Parts: sequence; C-alpha cells; structure tokens
Amino acid sequence: MTRKEVILQAASRLFSDKGFKETSVAEISEITGVAEGTIFYHYKNKEGLFLSILENLKDEIIRGFEQYFKEKKFASGLDMVEGAISYYLYLAGMKEDRFHLLHHRYPYELAAVNPVCRELLEAIYNCVVDIFEKAVQAGQQDGSIGQMSSRKMALILFSLVDGLVRFKTYNLYDPGGLYHELIAACRRMLGKCPGGEDGK
Repeated sequence: MTRKEVILQAASRLFSDKGFKETSVAEISEITGVAEGTIFYHYKNKEGLFLSILENLKDEIIRGFEQYFKEKKFASGLDMVEGAISYYLYLAGMKEDRFHLLHHRYPYELAAVNPVCRELLEAIYNCVVDIFEKAVQAGQQDGSIGQMSSRKMALILFSLVDGLVRFKTYNLYDPGGLYHELIAACRRMLGKCPGGEDGK
C-alpha cells in the first residue's frame, strides 16, 4: 500500500467515526506516521483529502462492478439485476467506512458550495444507477423484465438497496436479514414474481 493509500484509508476511518469537522490532520498524521506537511503536499488541505476519498470510492465502485460482471455469467437480465444488488451490498460491507462517510451529512453540505464535491457525489450515484439500468434493459430485451422506464426503475432499485445499507450504517438493522425479501420485492416490481408470472 502506498503512502497516499495509507493516508486515504486512515482519513476515511476517522472521518467516518468522528466526522469531518471533528477530525484534525494532526490525528491523521499520528495514526499513519506520515508528517502533516506530507499530507498537505499530497492533498493541499483537509477538504482536498475528503474529495480524494470520494473520487477513490467512485473509481473502486466502477472497477469492482466491471470485474464482477466480467467474471459472472447471468441467465437473464433479471438475474443480472439480482447480481448487481448483491454486489452493491457486498461492496458496502467491504468498504463500510467509506459508505458510512458517504451517508454522513457533511458531503451534502459541502456539495451545496463546492461544485467538485457535487460532481463527485453525482458520479458515485450515477455510476451505480447506470449499472442497474443496463441490467433492467438487458432483462427487457430478453423478456425477463416487464416494459417500463428503465431509468426510473433503476433509481427505485438503487433507493431500496442503498436504504438497506443506511440501516446498517446507523446500526438499525442488518440488511442481510432482509435480502430474500428485497429480491422478491424487486422481482415483483420488475414485472415478474418468483414463480415467473407477471407481478402486476
């Protein structure tokens, strides 16, 4: 792991646990053993470090999904939707600190005044919604998913799945306990129930 990656990892954990405003560069320096001057050299300031974390998360999500879809074979678009849901939940568990950070209030406060932050947040959410939309479109082509607005359905799917991740973020409920119900609900919404009949 490079020095920059060590800084990003430590900062993600601290920002997630304590909050952005409550975390100092001195704390990041102490945990990583990297001089404050070096941190400022790489990231200019604390806000720049935060934006780098968001950019890094976006890249990791995109790379992760690309690799997942390259290695997996799906019998239908509906199966692809289920795979995308499963992989998003897996990613959120593997990168818990960064997803927790994404669900903090601060990124959205910053996005209101910082166009770069706003663009990064939009890019993170859009890349996942794009993946769900492609899976829905594949299902519409092969007949496993009913005809509907693929973009709107992708947004609804993402809202459901990310809502479960937020439950986990705030220790309200383990999303794994609702997984099968989530998949069944998504199948019905997509026009096919578990038995294969129209879910209308």
